[in-house]
Amino acid sequence: MQDSAGDTTVKDIAYEELRAFEGRVTAEAGLGKDPVNTPMIRHWCEAMGDTHPAYAGADPVAPPTMLQAWTMGGLSGHDGRASAHDGRASAHDELFALLDGAGYTSVVATDCEQEYMRALRPGDEITFDAVIESVSERKTTKLGTGHFVTTRMDVRAGGELAGTHRFRILKYAPAKRKPKGKRPRPVVNRDNAGFWEGVSGHRLLIQRCGGCGTLRFPWLPGCNACGSPEWDTVEASGEGTVYSYVVMHHPPFPAFDPPYAVALVELAEGVRIVSNIVGVPYDKVRIGMPVRLEFLRVDAEVELPVFRGVAGDVG
Repeated sequence: MQDSAGDTTVKDIAYEELRAFEGRVTAEAGLGKDPVNTPMIRHWCEAMGDTHPAYAGADPVAPPTMLQAWTMGGLSGHDGRASAHDGRASAHDELFALLDGAGYTSVVATDCEQEYMRALRPGDEITFDAVIESVSERKTTKLGTGHFVTTRMDVRAGGELAGTHRFRILKYAPAKRKPKGKRPRPVVNRDNAGFWEGVSGHRLLIQRCGGCGTLRFPWLPGCNACGSPEWDTVEASGEGTVYSYVVMHHPPFPAFDPPYAVALVELAEGVRIVSNIVGVPYDKVRIGMPVRLEFLRVDAEVELPVFRGVAGDVG
């Protein structure tokens, strides 16, 4: 079937089949790799910039938000984990395999909740277990269609419940990307029509004042040096260098694929033009980089002057 946006083919899973996973254990009898300890508390507080006096001194407590940190196994994982890690598939693995097989192949973390019952102090031995708390009915989001899965971890110190950690993810089938929107049209008026006529003939034309000979760009109805309304044009050689640039990440616009570089290019004739840099990864564009003019056909209606990084001059 198709999802509600008509984007990706996925298989139906009976909700009762998904609900059967609720309450099943994904990890049990987990043991924290280290007891609660002062060095980890200090490192955490330094990283977070938390200077609360309760977390320092001779008898500190651990920041409550460290709850999950005491359960983590690091790169080497946990030793001696019970049935969920003894070679058999865990409930978590089985659920993910079911969702993957139905087409919900992507995953994104959506939120987490923590509840604190007692403070943790250096020397506390940490144990934990986790269950699949809930699996949602099928939901449609901007990312795509899928199911929210919530896992609850109970963290204990000396056998006493110290806190709970709920972690929610969305297992989803990615929505099909919408077609790009139409690129904005250049504004053509009586003052710059000659420039766009030149572009259509693959010529980059620069205005030249008929009074003082000053070159100017962008096109203007009169000279900003002497005020003369008289002018003619010269054709740019197409050689230039990057005078300045920015890399566009946000906001996204349907007609463009960020990130991309927009540069202020200084032409060999001395005037500057804003345009895109092509043929060079956006993170390789540099001030002073030589570029050369070319013309890019955007669609049937629009062709634009752009600049390509010169081979051999890109760092």
